[in-house]
Amino acid sequence: MSNESARPRPPVVTPTRIVCAVLLAAPFVALLWVSSYARTTPEFLGIPFFYWYQLAWVVVSAVFTGIAYVLFKREEARRR
Repeated sequence: MSNESARPRPPVVTPTRIVCAVLLAAPFVALLWVSSYARTTPEFLGIPFFYWYQLAWVVVSAVFTGIAYVLFKREEARRR
């Protein structure tokens, strides 16, 4: 083993990693801003906005996490 391969690589900030960070931070920020969805209207199938908005973010978060995972793995594969 050479000494080169044992050294850890410095962290790299790339546009792909920035996109991944935004995708992962968006649900966190959207749900922390409670005043934006603390209301009952509009209703969806009789469910107040407050509840279905949060439930919708569960699905959106899963999609965003999957996209971030795929983007990050592709970039890591290209770097090697």
